[in-house]
Formats: sequence, structure tokens, C-alpha cells
Amino acid sequence: MVQISLKNVTKVYRNGAKAVDNVSLDIEKKEFLVLVGPSGCGKSTTLRMIAGLEKVTSGDIFIGDRCVNEVPAKDRNIAMVFQNYALYPHMTVFENMAFGLKLRKIPKPEIVRRVNEAAEILGIKKYLDRRPREISGGEHQRVALGRAIVRKPLVFLFDEPLSNLDAKLRVQMRTEIHKLRLRLQTTFIYVTHDQTEAMTLGDRIAVMKDGRIQQCEDPIKTYDRPVNRFVASFIGSPPMNFMEGRIIKKDRKYYFDEGKFQVKIVEDMYPKISPFEGQEVTFGIRAEDIYDKIFVSQATPDNTIQAVCEVVEPMGSEVLIHLNTGRHNFIATVGAHDRPEINRDMDLVLDMSKVHFFDKKTENTIV
Repeated sequence: MVQISLKNVTKVYRNGAKAVDNVSLDIEKKEFLVLVGPSGCGKSTTLRMIAGLEKVTSGDIFIGDRCVNEVPAKDRNIAMVFQNYALYPHMTVFENMAFGLKLRKIPKPEIVRRVNEAAEILGIKKYLDRRPREISGGEHQRVALGRAIVRKPLVFLFDEPLSNLDAKLRVQMRTEIHKLRLRLQTTFIYVTHDQTEAMTLGDRIAVMKDGRIQQCEDPIKTYDRPVNRFVASFIGSPPMNFMEGRIIKKDRKYYFDEGKFQVKIVEDMYPKISPFEGQEVTFGIRAEDIYDKIFVSQATPDNTIQAVCEVVEPMGSEVLIHLNTGRHNFIATVGAHDRPEINRDMDLVLDMSKVHFFDKKTENTIV
């Protein structure tokens, strides 16, 4: 059942800048949808239009069966958690969480019940008498969440809520938000520029660029089958490696010719790659699909390349190796105990069943 629907929604500011460009999107009831993309891609503007904080230039937004284009934010039965938390410094935690309910003239016993219930869920009951200056950044975030929870909205909207927290607390709060979603069983729309947050939280992720949705699917499919070079480069850490080269044919087999090396393309890709014979394309491969030859038993001349190791970055459970073919720089992820020598040649095996090819002109995925 669709909870929120955007139909050809566009936002153009007075200076002519187009922040959101013809976005159509259906969000299911109880779904956790993440809008992700770089700064300026239109994700927060999209969220603010759903919230009623920005007017729609053209198109329609539906909540349930009702078009809400002209419905004020306060009447949309949604709750928004902002990046800066927006807590009142002179109020206690209890008063901050209860403020919206008081404005709606909810009876006092019901306000007390809802605030205590939300504080119990979030583990902040002992802070109810404190003021914002007397609690930590992570507790500020919980209070902001609590203020949204007590309203019992149809939809929760989150605008980069973890961006002000340190790395450890971000991981902890991601887990808390996930638990909260499972407990409340309602619809969440979450905006972030952090692809790790998007991958770990979302049922689906909508990747945005220049005001348009590039791809909207579940995180694993988006990671494994990006629709274009932008999605491939934005989703994943480290980013996908890209190399320019040509598709060539030898002995009825297709190869990618980088200039310094040639690797054989797997036969399953032939139907889609054959129209590009003789043409320049972009080759993409993720760091985890490149292996040190000394640890691989199935290496062949058709899937092995040589590159110079320029930098070694130990990450604890893995090692990132920065390499150079002479024409392209790229990164490989290897085991924690594999520490190749810097400025030495390495033989590397590419998993050719995991590679991607992109049309150099359109940047769309070929295969």
C-alpha cells in the first residue's frame, strides 16, 4: 500500500535554480526509504516539500489518497527530525518533547504518558528534568527523536540527523534508529549524504544527482547493479575503480584493452558488449574484486594484470592497496596480512564476472 506518492514534482527557486527536477516516487506504508546523494542534489528539498516546508513548483504530492500541495505542514500528520535538533535551550527535556503536544491542546495526562513512553523507548527517562546544555550530543539526538515519536505521526522525516555526531556515536545511533523503526512500524524517509547510512538503514535507497533520482532500489541491487557510472561511483567505499579503454575482438572472443593490459570478457556479457566492438568504453571494478595473484589458484593470462603498488593502507581487518597501471590509478582490498612492498610490481587477478562496463558518451551501464 502506497503511503506517500510524488508525481512529477519540480522545485524551481526565484533565481531560476532548479533544485528538484520532475521527481516521481512511491513510498510504501512502513517502508524505510533513504534519499542519498552529494550536497546540492535536491534530497533535502524533496524532503522539505513532503513536509510542507517548501512549496511545490509543479507536480503533486499525495499522502494516502489526499493531495497535500496546499495543506499546511502542521496538518500533514508527519514529524521531522532536523540536522541541528532545534531544541529550546530554556526548556527541560520533558518540556521540549511535550511542546508540540501542548500546542495541539492534548490533555496533560496524555502528554505525560506519551513523553514517558517515548523516553523509555529511547533510554532518556533519567534526563527528563535536564536542559539541553546538560546532556550530550547523542542525547540531544534522542530528545529530537522523542519529540517526533510523541506526535504518533503517519510518517517520520529525517534530514541528515547524524551529521553532527562523531563516528562512534553515528554507528550507535544508526542502530538505535533501526531498532526504533522496527518497534514503531511506521514509514520513515531519511536524507543523508553518507552512503554507509543509506546502505545499512534503507529498505530502498533513492540515489539523487542534479535534482533527479538516478536509481531507486534495494541497497544490494543498487550496489551490485548500478544503472550508471554516477551511482557506481557514489555507492560503495572505497568507490568503484574506473579505467578507460576499448572493446576488441580476438579469435571470436571479446577483450577489454586498457592500453597496458588486456583482459577477457566473460561470455555472458557478449550480447550486450558486442555492439561496442572497437569503441571506447569505461571499465569498472570494485576494490574487493581484485586479488593478489599469490593467493589465487585460478589465475590465467586472461584475467591477470600488472601494476605498481604506490601506497599501502592497513585498515585492521583489511588492507587498501593503491596501484598504478601506468595509465590508471585504482584501489584493491586485500587481506589484513597481505602487505606488499611499495614501488614494486604486483600481479593482480580481476574477477571478470563482477566487472561493469559503461557507455563513455551517456555514462549509462552497458552490462
